[in-house]
Amino acid sequence: MEAAPVPKPGNSRSGLSSNSLPVDLALNIVSYLEVTDVCSLGSCSQFWRCLCASDCVWIALYKRRWPALGAGSQPRAIEGGGEECSGDAKALSSPAQGWRVLYINKHRKMASAVTTVIKFVEQSSLNESLEVGYYLKAIADLGSMELGFEDVQLFLFARKQNVLLNLIGLHYSIFWLAVPPKDVAEALHRCKVSDRQVCVSWFKLGRWFYGFRLPDEHRSRKFSLGDLAMAKEEEVLAVLNRGAVHEVLRVQIKSSAASTT
Repeated sequence: MEAAPVPKPGNSRSGLSSNSLPVDLALNIVSYLEVTDVCSLGSCSQFWRCLCASDCVWIALYKRRWPALGAGSQPRAIEGGGEECSGDAKALSSPAQGWRVLYINKHRKMASAVTTVIKFVEQSSLNESLEVGYYLKAIADLGSMELGFEDVQLFLFARKQNVLLNLIGLHYSIFWLAVPPKDVAEALHRCKVSDRQVCVSWFKLGRWFYGFRLPDEHRSRKFSLGDLAMAKEEEVLAVLNRGAVHEVLRVQIKSSAASTT
């Protein structure tokens, strides 16, 4: 598939005269739009359709959504001369496809991979309760597929997903993607899931006191996703990130509704 030609401003069929918005400025503006906005704008006229299908627009969208993969699109030198690309890098360097097609294919691939993780969490949870081992495995699986923050918002922060998946997306964004907590909190608010409640319970090995081991400790904390994102529950974040290790014998995550039944 060849890249769509960028229309010339003097083209009468474009609906844009030569003294109207310059093409380079129009391209710059379009590159800051979201994918849905680009697609909507492309349906306005022949000029915008050609412009919104151009590679320079879709390469910006691709690298903004998957910055790690976009950075890996450059081939690396190999010993003995020549260059080597692997995985997405090979696809990105292929002249046979435009960036719009690459974006669509990558979106479908990510959607399929995330669906696998979602099904795993749903099968591993009982009455909206999830053991921390399954929780951390789901996060590791997201990391192995190099899920981007926009993917998290699209697939995991969606209101149709249960709060356990929202929490997994939050954890992955903060610890794996190193997204600033403020940005995560704003994304939760935009997706209308920041007020959802989660309850985390953990059991700690009893301390030794004058030769006697005290009873195991049980702790439970209920909080909103928004508060957790802003590190108002640092102890809970630390427990979730470590999992059941050392002095923590078991960690269980529940939705607030499940914890009250």
